[in-house]
Amino acid sequence: MQYKKNEWQNRNRLKSAQGPQWLTVPVRFRFPARIDEVVVNDDAPWRHKHQQTLLSNYHRAPFWEQEVASLTELYTDFGTDLRDVNKLSIHWLAKRLGVDTECHWASSLPVTEQDPTQRLVEICRHLGASSYLSGADGRNYLDVERFTAAGIEVVFQEYEPVEYAQRFGEFTSHLSALDVVLNCGPESAQVLGAGRR
Repeated sequence: MQYKKNEWQNRNRLKSAQGPQWLTVPVRFRFPARIDEVVVNDDAPWRHKHQQTLLSNYHRAPFWEQEVASLTELYTDFGTDLRDVNKLSIHWLAKRLGVDTECHWASSLPVTEQDPTQRLVEICRHLGASSYLSGADGRNYLDVERFTAAGIEVVFQEYEPVEYAQRFGEFTSHLSALDVVLNCGPESAQVLGAGRR
């Protein structure tokens, strides 16, 4: 998939005393790079900065002490490719949310189709999928008829965030799942699942 600057592929939001705060992994890329071609810019001390930001904003969160060692290890294990940072982050979160679904990386599949919708259809076919879960905005760009012709149901996500206890005042939605993990611990999967419609 193509890398999009200033999107969610290399950044996410946390909650601070001043409100939502972006946590960004600096990268180097040349347009139109794919995500698997984007490298982390280690000239910037982003790993240390991220850890300090997490410490400042979450050291009093209920499950900080339980997760601080694993977060430190995570930042140590991050490689030099954005794909690896995302992969390790996804696995870290999946473990805490009880998600054991097998992961496949599009770049490692033998699918060469370049049309965006047809590429997704071919990936689904290759993996034997009977349905494709899309974000709500997929309605604006997916050609659903191509999926239907391939016998694949398209399910558009309808998600309404459920409030949970956070630090720093009123509830803020649309943050990284890290926020719910550090605030809700073992209940995180239930909290996130409750917003699915």
